[in-house]
Amino acid sequence: MAEILEFKKKTPAEVHKGKSLCRHGFHKWIIKQEKQFDSQQGKLVTVYKCERCGKSKVKAL
Repeated sequence: MAEILEFKKKTPAEVHKGKSLCRHGFHKWIIKQEKQFDSQQGKLVTVYKCERCGKSKVKAL
């Protein structure tokens, strides 16, 4: 028979770890898509995504 594992519920501190920085405007931006073309602006754009909270932003070059 297989071993039965007991799953522990995460504490609120573990669930919200690292998100307090994002709430105060200190995001950890990573490049999601590099050099994507925006047809409305006619420019290349870069899509950034926050590693901690998942918020995304677009920056035109």
